[in-house]
Amino acid sequence: MKSYQKLTTAALPQPAACWVEEEGATPTPAGRGKLAPWWVGSGLLVAAVLLSAITVWVLRQVSGGWPGPALPPKCLLVPESHRFDCYPERRVVVTQELCESRGCCFIESPQPAGDKRGVPWCFYPPDFPSYTMESLNQTALGMVGLLVRREKAYYPRDIEMLRLDVEFETDTRLHIKITDAANPRYEVPLEVPRAMKRAENPLYSLDFSRDPFGVLLRRRATGTVLLNTTVAPLIFADQFLQIATSLPSRFLYGLGEHRGTLLHSLDWSTLTLWARDVSPTESFNLYGAHPFYLLMEEGGDAHGVFLLNSNAMEVALQPAPGLTWRTIGGVLDFYIFLGPDPNMVIQQYQQVIGFPAMPPFWALGFHLCRWGYRSSNETWQTVRAMRNYQIPQDAQWNDIDYMDGYRDFTFDPQKFASLPSLVEDLHKHGQRYVMILDPGISSTNPHGSYWPFDEGLRRGLFLNNTQGQPLIGQVWPGFTAFADFSNPDTHQWWLENLQSFHAHVPFDGLWIDMNEPSNFMDGSEDGCPPGELDNPPYTPAVLGDSLSAKTVCASAKQKASVHYNLHNLYGLMEAKATASALIQIRGKRPLVISRSTFPSQGRYSGHWLGDNRSQWKDMYYSIPGLLSFSLFGIPLVGADICGFSGSASEELCTRWMQLGAFYPFARNHNTQNEKAQDPTVFSPAARTAMKDVLLTRYSLLPFLYTLFHRAHLQGDTVARPLFFEFPWDVATLGLDRQFLWGRSLLVTPVLEPGVDSVTGYVPRGVWYDFYTGSSVNSSGEMLKMSAPLEHLNLHVREGAILPTQKPGTTSEVTRGNPLRLIVALSQSAAAWGDLFWDDGESLDTFERGSYSYLVFNVSQNIFTSTILHASTEATEVTIGTLSIFGVREPPSKVLLNGQEKPFSYLDNQVLTVSNLGLSLSQGFSLQWL
Repeated sequence: MKSYQKLTTAALPQPAACWVEEEGATPTPAGRGKLAPWWVGSGLLVAAVLLSAITVWVLRQVSGGWPGPALPPKCLLVPESHRFDCYPERRVVVTQELCESRGCCFIESPQPAGDKRGVPWCFYPPDFPSYTMESLNQTALGMVGLLVRREKAYYPRDIEMLRLDVEFETDTRLHIKITDAANPRYEVPLEVPRAMKRAENPLYSLDFSRDPFGVLLRRRATGTVLLNTTVAPLIFADQFLQIATSLPSRFLYGLGEHRGTLLHSLDWSTLTLWARDVSPTESFNLYGAHPFYLLMEEGGDAHGVFLLNSNAMEVALQPAPGLTWRTIGGVLDFYIFLGPDPNMVIQQYQQVIGFPAMPPFWALGFHLCRWGYRSSNETWQTVRAMRNYQIPQDAQWNDIDYMDGYRDFTFDPQKFASLPSLVEDLHKHGQRYVMILDPGISSTNPHGSYWPFDEGLRRGLFLNNTQGQPLIGQVWPGFTAFADFSNPDTHQWWLENLQSFHAHVPFDGLWIDMNEPSNFMDGSEDGCPPGELDNPPYTPAVLGDSLSAKTVCASAKQKASVHYNLHNLYGLMEAKATASALIQIRGKRPLVISRSTFPSQGRYSGHWLGDNRSQWKDMYYSIPGLLSFSLFGIPLVGADICGFSGSASEELCTRWMQLGAFYPFARNHNTQNEKAQDPTVFSPAARTAMKDVLLTRYSLLPFLYTLFHRAHLQGDTVARPLFFEFPWDVATLGLDRQFLWGRSLLVTPVLEPGVDSVTGYVPRGVWYDFYTGSSVNSSGEMLKMSAPLEHLNLHVREGAILPTQKPGTTSEVTRGNPLRLIVALSQSAAAWGDLFWDDGESLDTFERGSYSYLVFNVSQNIFTSTILHASTEATEVTIGTLSIFGVREPPSKVLLNGQEKPFSYLDNQVLTVSNLGLSLSQGFSLQWL
């Protein structure tokens, strides 16, 4: 067991073990010893374990020991929860011999059933060799250090000298980067902000352990240790990079894309990040990779950590609590965000990766799709049926059925001959058309018959194998080549193909699928070559146990690097090319929905949660899914409403339409060879319930659109976990069966069959029924709510003002209708809200000043509307009604700009003033006496 002593950075003397302090650390008097940080926060536990371990060891030596070599006390000292895995390889039976060959401790312990991993049998001793900090020097923005490893670890090509760069970028953001000191390595080609000066009053203090090297990061205000990387050795080999840390609590979120609860289990779980086409299943690595976590500390503070690395990766969680990052390439490039509240953490994260794009207004309407529309006429019949029942719909989509032989940029000349006419009809009715595209380009057509492949081949725009020839896999059209979106020339080719198709079928948005990239073969038609890219020394716990499982070879060559490095970026790069093409073709805000995603993708696309199933548990899992993507900076997200595969019952589909009406991105989508599940095919009662909840969504579009503006402007979340608003309320930390829109609209869906009530958590305060205005004053408790099949429970938080609008059957119609402002008075009779309004589709309206922004306030029985910025669009909209919830005494009169107005007042304390006829472009005040 090593002891540590704090030192200043002025001089680094040579004793083997020391602390180096920086940024706000409190000096330790000279000569005072300090326990190794490995034991931070665990003193009593360690003392007990130490005493018992020594006792057991002595007794066993006296009594003749156990079979085999005696275990050294240093191994027995390590509590089970603090055992960091020294042999994480899957599909290997770890023996004592294998373990000790790595210089690690071996103790067998009971293992859980199935594939779940438990306490590692092979783990690091406290004195396992790591790096030593040889030097540390101040820079204008922070520090630069040199780390040296004198004893090799157990993966090939250890990098003996590492460079440490620390930048105090802002008071709430710290940047720590570790890379090869001598040779350049692959780094993610993501634009990140550059700090211009060192933070002056950081919320953090930073210490270093010199030998073994480690980082100790604290929150200044509370002293909470946020990171302590001395808990396990740093390993930095060419194809195996590992760093571990203790965690200050068990409340960890993020690390996508996975299916599971919003709050991760730290019970020896491993989360793998490697983009993969597979139906969402617990424990599998799914479509996207998001190496970012949010952690709630004791007392309600929050911080976040982002590892900017795109290689295959896994994150191991354990109950210490602790976390281990393992990646097989690139560098260790960490950003730490200090919040201190969870909303601020997500904003700070997006300051690095970029804020999400502002979607067009119509993208927030209801979308309808299925795989299995057998013709454009059948598609058209569904659209007409929706209109016939006056059910809101903004966009009709087509899956791959529309294509000729499943080839991109074509449509079937027989079955979809009327597709151009369908799109024209949609546009006449204020509706939009969206179609699917895949990145696999058919490679088997006669030369000269399919321009996308011929031209892509001529320009050299496809992924190549190690021989320099296009890598051929298999997707829907058969054998395919894969577009290389890391090549800027591919973006131009993509644009030209889309321009040509748009001339025939003037689509409005694009749905990019299969972009992990997905491959029906493993690797290619020729497999993958031998070598350490396709068969690395360590393979993270990916589905299929191979990097090439149902995708292309990791050794495939791309313009920017090898696929080994770029795989997780494939969907992001395609989304960037697609959004750019849509802007150039239409000159308006693009709508792109992508399956594969990576940090910064919100700048270019939204996301749907993939090929779910028509099951009740899938409906539930969609909530933690959409909330996780809110954390990842991709607010335009939703699941396939009613489920993609399988057949949805009427009850399930009704409940799912109610929930899905509150996905930020709301699309009902279905697979082929299953019965239809659009609202028109169900009974009159179910159809009416679906229509009513869509009308409710459409009435809230001004509120939702304003939330997206705030997301675009400053990184606010749209769909939000309850703990974001009530971080001090520990009862909210695990809630993922409810969610908020913004700060103030609580959605409590029914997620079980055969019930007419739902139990949901209502945080402390007054909440109003959205439909009636009746109030409930909660102490922070679970409440049982009536929930007949036709009803979705919605509650408005006290102190909020929601801008709503009379709903129409399209967002275009809705936009022209009068507004209704819903005021939810706080217990002190105050409220606040805002409204962002523009033309709904032009590019950069906020940046160009072509928008209106209004702020609404209530205090002392006076409602005021203040215009902070005005544009011409606001003159076309009127405010028709003001509904004020929580007016405790019946008013005697109501004055609008000093003039008396008629009003109504109900026993449930709702005051309504109608027929206001006020232009949105005019400020006003309304008083009740």
